[in-house]
Amino acid sequence: MKSFRSHQLTHHTCKFQFGFVIVDIKFPSTKINFTSSIIFIKQTNLKALIIDDEIDICYLLSGILKQKNCQTRYVNNLKDAVVELKNSSPIIVFLDNHLPDGLGIEFVDHIKKNYPATKIIMITAFDTIADRQQAISMGVDIFIGKPFTKEAINSAIEELIN
Repeated sequence: MKSFRSHQLTHHTCKFQFGFVIVDIKFPSTKINFTSSIIFIKQTNLKALIIDDEIDICYLLSGILKQKNCQTRYVNNLKDAVVELKNSSPIIVFLDNHLPDGLGIEFVDHIKKNYPATKIIMITAFDTIADRQQAISMGVDIFIGKPFTKEAINSAIEELIN
């Protein structure tokens, strides 16, 4: 939960961004002092898309994410990922690198161009320094090697939403 404290506002409309939540507040043209007010925003409706060809990984990640009140969808190839991204507009994408119809690393550009606010967590068994550096340079937000732990997933989510 995030809080906002003490600001004098003189504009008609003010936008505040808390993680992935944007709040628009409209005010009259007079000054309003927020010193005694606190606005609390709770992260809700976090959506994630899992792109992995291993069904057991999809189920495992879905279970971990549901414990964080996260809505999850999963697909097993890049072709289906294009459709699901368009339909579900996830906040976070968990992306495997080696998929039946291509490399996840090559799909990062598609996500970043079409869904720039979406965060990408790459999860792959190919976990070398070169793989990590390439993924980060291509726009991956967090890189996690397989096998992974529940704690690694939770930590990644917390890092991205805070």
